[in-house]
Amino acid sequence: MTPGEPVTERASGDFGPGSAPPTDPKAAELTAHPAAAEMAKMTATHVVLIVLATIGFLYVARPVVLPIILAWMAAMTLQPLVRWLSLLRLPTAVGAGLVTSLLVAGLGAGFFQLEQPAAKWVSDAPQHMTDLRQRVQKIFPRSGNLSQATAAVSNLGATEAEKKEEQRKTPMVEVKDQRGTSSILSWTGTLLAGLGEVLVLTYLLLASGDLFLQKLVHLIPTLRGKIRAVEISREIQLSISDYMFSITLINVCLGILVSGGLYFMGIPNAAMWGILVAVLNFVPYFGPIVGVVILAVVGLLTFDSLWQGLLPPLWYMGLHLLESNLITPVLLGRRLTLNPVAIFVSLIFWIWLWGIPGAMLSVPILVSVKVVCDRIPSISYVGELIGR
Repeated sequence: MTPGEPVTERASGDFGPGSAPPTDPKAAELTAHPAAAEMAKMTATHVVLIVLATIGFLYVARPVVLPIILAWMAAMTLQPLVRWLSLLRLPTAVGAGLVTSLLVAGLGAGFFQLEQPAAKWVSDAPQHMTDLRQRVQKIFPRSGNLSQATAAVSNLGATEAEKKEEQRKTPMVEVKDQRGTSSILSWTGTLLAGLGEVLVLTYLLLASGDLFLQKLVHLIPTLRGKIRAVEISREIQLSISDYMFSITLINVCLGILVSGGLYFMGIPNAAMWGILVAVLNFVPYFGPIVGVVILAVVGLLTFDSLWQGLLPPLWYMGLHLLESNLITPVLLGRRLTLNPVAIFVSLIFWIWLWGIPGAMLSVPILVSVKVVCDRIPSISYVGELIGR
């Protein structure tokens, strides 16, 4: 180098004979794999368009996609049982069949146990509503006076002939149950058909083991991507399995305690109401509210006193507050603790998209999204927002 020659020129571009510029691992990876380079050029507009197109697809293809998601979620939950059976030298297909058979037996036993009381309560629903209105008027006598006063004000200044004419024009509501039975049978048939699809898909996913993961790893070009895919898959499975097992155990215990309390209170069909609130407890926020309202109606229909009628919802509310604030955080731990705002937004979105099944899937899907975001550095901030 001659005196006065700028050092920065040689450092920036002239490396001399026999030397090579330092290589950037990310740049080399993008150069070696053109598909990765194209993915790197994606802008925020492309991402928004892809997200909107995915939402539209999920909304339109709900009859096809929803059973697949439900079966995938059930398979993720039951996969540890199949692996435990494989340690006992049972083939994967046999273990998957055994676990699926136990699941079908449990669902069938619950269905046949609750079919009769649930059908009777639904058929007597109009009479229950009439009894509820009479009980409310008996407990709150001023409400009846208020309705009479409202009717008197509306008829103020009317002659007897006008009152008779108004009564004649008042439509008479007659309840005819001509299509009710057929509608219930049709809805039940659709539910059983969908449940059959989910159970068959669940068995196939359990019996396939890690086949789909192996195919996914084979399609990923880079070694780093293969390792990341395996880690994300394992963590999603572990997180969903831990969450679903913990929540199911909590809700089963909650249903047993609610049923026991209702039984000692003298509520008829206490087991049915306990199972109902246990299922509703899978839906965050809205499920417990609906459970409290239902038990309040049942209590008012069962007891004549207001305070006795409020005992069933108060019993359930107390157990739910204990479960949500103490038991669930201890069992799930901080790893699966989610932001309440994120849970509520996810719940609203999936209810709009898929209805009641979407409400039950909202938290497991949110857990899966958090695991994926935590494992990918470029979108780790999303996982940070979702978590607490």
